[in-house]
Amino acid sequence: MNEWIYSRAQGDRSRVGALTGMVCIMLNIILCAAKGAIGLVSGSVSIVADALNNLTDASSNIVSVLGFKLASRPADPEHPYGHGRYEYLSGLVVAVMVLLIGIELLRSSIEKIIAPTPVDFSLALVAVLVMSIAVKLWMAAFNRGLGNRIDSETLIATAQDSKNDAIATAAVLLTSIIGQFTGVNLDAWAGLAVGGYIIYSGVELIKDTIDPLLGEAPDPKLVEHIRSTIMSYDGVLGTHDLMVHDYGPGRQFASAHVEMAAEDGPLVSHDTLDNIEQAFKDNEGLIVTLHYDPIVTNDPEVLDMRNRINDMAKSIDPRMSIHDLRCVPGPTHTNVIFDCLRPAGCALCAAEIKERLSERVIAVYPQAICKITVDEDYVSAAQ
Repeated sequence: MNEWIYSRAQGDRSRVGALTGMVCIMLNIILCAAKGAIGLVSGSVSIVADALNNLTDASSNIVSVLGFKLASRPADPEHPYGHGRYEYLSGLVVAVMVLLIGIELLRSSIEKIIAPTPVDFSLALVAVLVMSIAVKLWMAAFNRGLGNRIDSETLIATAQDSKNDAIATAAVLLTSIIGQFTGVNLDAWAGLAVGGYIIYSGVELIKDTIDPLLGEAPDPKLVEHIRSTIMSYDGVLGTHDLMVHDYGPGRQFASAHVEMAAEDGPLVSHDTLDNIEQAFKDNEGLIVTLHYDPIVTNDPEVLDMRNRINDMAKSIDPRMSIHDLRCVPGPTHTNVIFDCLRPAGCALCAAEIKERLSERVIAVYPQAICKITVDEDYVSAAQ
């Protein structure tokens, strides 16, 4: 069954998400019924709570299915980039539910520490809990495998929730066995530890699902792939100002400036840029928009100045670089106009960068008056 779903994982996210959700809903309802029955018979409050936890898991699976369904809606005039971020939102809801479960388990454990209750031990209890652990571990592997295949934070959050459930159930089983053979009731203390772990994992999951909604830095591998692909074309001298926008899994857009020899002519360069954009779209489904930056390559003095100023920028911060340099000479001074890329996390503000860089330029070129534009590097945080 796994392979049948895996083979379709990249083909239809909505169907994969819906089918995965339905499988998990069915298993959680079965576990809820089995644990609820054995919990009521044995008088175990922790097992009944674990059964209700499975019912909550089924609810989170319904949220996941709904998220995949909404994310698959096509673009419309109000949402021209599609509805892919619904999937991130559903993952956030699941993560919040994980956190709430941990808080509730922590609360109930504290209550049982204050007023402990005995638990009736039986082989049926052991069998149900062992079955639950096995099923939850399978569900964790199942959801994580699919989540990694289709890059779904929702399924990865569901996988972590299933893993947490397996740990919680294992703690209930272990404390039941210890209590049976030693008479020491550790049920509440184990619940306290498991609740703390679930809260921690819930906070981590919330962070992982919020990051893409807030606009996290793109994957460094994707950034390097885009840059290396652009640079692989004949006539491309450099690329900068790369930006990547994420509107949901499979809905990424990118833009960049590309430096090309001005002597080649705009028509030739534009044709190359068209070919690069089309290749990204055809081969990867990535919409890339490229801006043409002509660079004078037949003036040795300008080239030397560009290289020197670039080195000056790197002396301020090794990640810094300049681009779009041009000179406008006059009778008393020369305007040196260029852009400087400020890397993410740089301690210097734009004004400080301009001041320090101008001082370095004027020290080498006394007649220069620097006209510097400081650009933000929106992908350097991923490096």
